[in-house]
Formats: sequence, structure tokens, C-alpha cells
Amino acid sequence: MALSATSARAAVKADINVTPLIDVMLVLLIIFMIVTPLIAKGFQATIPRSDNPENRPEGPDEIRLGIDQNQKFWLDVGSGPKLISDEELPGRLEALYATRTTDKILFLKADQEIPFARVQEAIEIARKAGVRVVGAITEQKQSLTKKKAGS
Repeated sequence: MALSATSARAAVKADINVTPLIDVMLVLLIIFMIVTPLIAKGFQATIPRSDNPENRPEGPDEIRLGIDQNQKFWLDVGSGPKLISDEELPGRLEALYATRTTDKILFLKADQEIPFARVQEAIEIARKAGVRVVGAITEQKQSLTKKKAGS
């Protein structure tokens, strides 16, 4: 009899305590309900436009990357823009920015009709090549008074 009494006290309860599991699952559910719409929305940006951008002449040591209406890259390092292929661009930019220690700025000018994915691709190539700042080159909008005065 004594043997059966001790074995009854030492028996292990085989039930799973699901309360902590339910708590964790509810917290995860709430987090995913909040985060999922933000992920699905994606990154949206409004490109700034200015009626009167700062009029600054281009410097001889500036590196400018252009994208024309045919989505071709043009690289200008002070001697005039030259057509460059997609395959050559990363290596050329890496070589240009490897020698620079402080000024790692690239000025980008793109045709307004090209897909933004092409501009994004150019920025990604530039970042991998060591560019720290990408500046956008825009043309100044002409107001009606300037057009009438110039006519």
C-alpha cells in the first residue's frame, strides 16, 4: 500500500499549459496586423520641384551622370558627356570614387519621361561604387512673365 501512495504523488501531469502560447500568438497577430499594411504599401516618394532652384554653375571636378530619353547612361567628368554602357558604369564609377577622399558626390540628371526604376538602378549602382551623396540636377521652370519678357 505504501508503494502505491508514493507513486500517486509522484505522477507527472501530462497536460500542456496553453495560456502562454495563446498570449504570444495574440501579440504576434496584433503586430502582423499593424505591420502588414505598411509593408504592402511600399515606398512612396514625391520628387521635390522648385520654381526657382539655386542657379549654380557646374564645377570642373564634379561627376555628372545623365540618363537620356532612350534610357542610356552618359558620364561627364568635366570633359563633356560620354556614352557609357550599363556593364562599364559600375567599374568606371568605382575607379572615379576610389581616389576621392572627401567629395563623394554624384550629380544625376535624368529625362522626365523615363521610368523611375531606371533612375533607381543608377542610384543603386552609384551607392555600390562608393557615392555618398546623390544630387539631382533640374532645369529652372520659366514663369509666364519671363517668357513674355524674353519674347
